[in-house]
Amino acid sequence: MLFGRLRLWMIVTVALLTAVAGCGPSPTGDDPTATATAAGIATETPSETALPSTATVEPSPKPTEASGDQAAPTATVEVAGPEPTRPPFEPAIGLELVAEGFAAPVSMAAPGDGSGRLFIVDQIGLIYVLTAEGELIDEPFLDIRDRVTALNQGYDERGLLGLAFDPRYEENGLFAVYYSTPLVGGQPEGWNHTSQLSWFTVSEEDRNAANPDSELSILRVDQPQSNHNGGEIAFGPDGYLYVALGDGGGANDVGLGHVEDWYGRNRGGNGQDIEQTMLGSMLRIDVETPGPYLIPDDNPFAGEGETGLAEIWAYGFRNPYRFSFDAGGDHELFAADVGQNLWEEVDIVERGGNYGWNVKEGTHCFSPESPNKPPQQCPSADPEGKPLIDPIIEYGNANAPGGLGLAVVGGYVYRGEALPAFEGRYIFGDWSTSFGLADGSLFVATRPDSDGEMWNFQELEIVSHEDGRLGAYLLGFGQDAENELYVLTSGRAGPSGSSGRVWRIVSAQ
Repeated sequence: MLFGRLRLWMIVTVALLTAVAGCGPSPTGDDPTATATAAGIATETPSETALPSTATVEPSPKPTEASGDQAAPTATVEVAGPEPTRPPFEPAIGLELVAEGFAAPVSMAAPGDGSGRLFIVDQIGLIYVLTAEGELIDEPFLDIRDRVTALNQGYDERGLLGLAFDPRYEENGLFAVYYSTPLVGGQPEGWNHTSQLSWFTVSEEDRNAANPDSELSILRVDQPQSNHNGGEIAFGPDGYLYVALGDGGGANDVGLGHVEDWYGRNRGGNGQDIEQTMLGSMLRIDVETPGPYLIPDDNPFAGEGETGLAEIWAYGFRNPYRFSFDAGGDHELFAADVGQNLWEEVDIVERGGNYGWNVKEGTHCFSPESPNKPPQQCPSADPEGKPLIDPIIEYGNANAPGGLGLAVVGGYVYRGEALPAFEGRYIFGDWSTSFGLADGSLFVATRPDSDGEMWNFQELEIVSHEDGRLGAYLLGFGQDAENELYVLTSGRAGPSGSSGRVWRIVSAQ
């Protein structure tokens, strides 16, 4: 149930005498040895009207652009009574452990079938069921470890990365997964792997087990490098499947497997290309029936005469690691895009939007020739005049002085009941302050009063942890059928061991 303002209305009838008058490196560090531990953030408790406190990160300056009265009839009017006070907001939460023993829990999904179950995605190629009673079933729901490309245990961005249940899952038993498989064949020499999007079906005999032999391919995208794979998939409120693809990996969006685009200064890049590659984009496809996907008629490049690839919904991304739809409000699409050397960002993704990479990193100009020293000038629009859309949130990478972390991890707008003061605020985080130290962070962002302004955000104090911090690598977030949120962590940088845990966000009280 959404937290709202309750009003007591008094209905009166009056005669009106006058007319009535009527708003990085990614977890993904391209060069892990270059990272440095970031300074912590203060955790003062602000008042509701004084957000943010000293814990708030303010947006940085943007770069300069280069280029006759009559008596009314009797009417019924509504007179508003006093409004209740919104609960006071404090940037503090508790974490309640609900499951553990995973290698690297990177994603979670709820099937929407009324069962109350949660399905936890382990990067190594396993999906587990957590029952409504809180029992983790020992036997995996799905095991595709034999289909996932061999992973580096010390650190890897490939693997089983995404899970989405068909909106009609209760009826048809269909769910989609996104995983990294060895190259299918036919790519240029030196390419790394293939991103595979597939259907599976649940077993007819056991609803807590999938049929591993039911795989049906939806889409394959070859990847030149091992990193920047995105991997989140989700059905939107429109019923279409959204797929996040990184720019192909490597650094700077240049090199093997990266095409030339309109911005010659940066030697091209997949993020700014919409004709030769789907990499660096958010896709939107129609998978209403198993088999070849269809293109929604209102996709931005689906119309006659359009030159872009019809699957693309938005583009200009580096590594959109975790996105989500707001379960309330206008159901906006929030995506966290991992930065290169200096800036991490969160975007609200719109139809046909260009989010700037690799012309810009966050709100700042970018050059692969000097990734640690942004140019003073760069375009703010492409040659057709389409603007490069700035993020709603940005913060400095730990490689920069005063930076907060190495890779932003996208979360959710809170729409649950456990934390009424958090209603409508965006909870997200960062993988770690250092590559060699399990030190992830959780943040909460508040929508500004005016459109076009940056969202203010603060670090969340975790009162259930001794020092108030996560004490683990942050791998992802989850949301259950009641819109309560979960945090997915691991004690290791890579997909190995059994230190992976799933936590429920609870009140700090």
